[in-house]
Amino acid sequence: PPLIKRLARAIRSVFPIAEDYEFSVEIDPTMVDRAKIDALAEEGMTRASIGIQDFDPLVQQAIGRIQSFETTRACVQDLRTAGITSLNTDLVYGLPHQTLARIEDTIEKVLTFAPDRVALFGYAHVPWVAKRQKLIEEAALPGDLDRNILATNAAKRFEEAGLIGIGIDHFARPGDTLAIAKENRQLRRNFQGYTADRCQTLIGLGASSISRFSSGYVQNAAATAAYIQRIESGTFPGARGFELTQTDRLHARAIEALMCEFVLNLNEMVEGFGPSAKSLAPYLDVITTRFAPFVRKVGQRLEITAEGRPLTRMIASVLDLHVPEGVRYSRAS
Repeated sequence: PPLIKRLARAIRSVFPIAEDYEFSVEIDPTMVDRAKIDALAEEGMTRASIGIQDFDPLVQQAIGRIQSFETTRACVQDLRTAGITSLNTDLVYGLPHQTLARIEDTIEKVLTFAPDRVALFGYAHVPWVAKRQKLIEEAALPGDLDRNILATNAAKRFEEAGLIGIGIDHFARPGDTLAIAKENRQLRRNFQGYTADRCQTLIGLGASSISRFSSGYVQNAAATAAYIQRIESGTFPGARGFELTQTDRLHARAIEALMCEFVLNLNEMVEGFGPSAKSLAPYLDVITTRFAPFVRKVGQRLEITAEGRPLTRMIASVLDLHVPEGVRYSRAS
């Protein structure tokens, strides 16, 4: 708790707190206690985000993440008692040994927490990148069809419970800032996920963290020792960066429109970027041809159909100008 207070106060001393600020903290129920929660609440935490993935013991054992429902429930109760009214939960589909019955049981338990937001992420099996995933038995992973069934049924249950679908993998209760942003067509997506924050600047603190500016991105030194050395020497911790061109910004906004609204309107892009936005037209034609009948193009407006929304990432990737050659990805869903 003393370190929590010290860090929070140091941040406030540099960044003035806005009137409508949000102070969100990712919390591991297995590593937090009431004293830490109280310290965070005293320093102004407004939202807690709890990673769950799946409550089934067999699934948890397979991924090496043991976190019982009882432990998580106790954490949620402590958060509510401390006055934290906004709660996010993260679930994952496509995990080893995960079945429809198991994920449905997890969802029913999560709904007892009355979360304001739920993120439903697809498990990305990339053992060539994440070496620890080599310990996971690939035969225990659901196939592509099963993954789609898991995701579709989970989304249906959350919507039945009164949550609103946000983009490709989030759900929010009516009145939540994400739901309001969606309704007002102000939803945004950055490299951290969906957000209602329209500010173009995001400052990352700590080793390997990424900052975003209107002109581009900067990543801090990845090694903790190198990061600390730069800070102590009085230099900026950034180790590498990427400067955005106007074409990059155009394509980024087009991708964001598809990811947030499942619609790309060329006329609106021209209004925002000028005549140069017409350069997107050939990409819309490629998408229409490649992904029919899961996309619909009428005039200058491209829309991903409800049936095609599980393919949104793949569809949007056509507009990505920086996909490395020969790179390997996990499953599309």
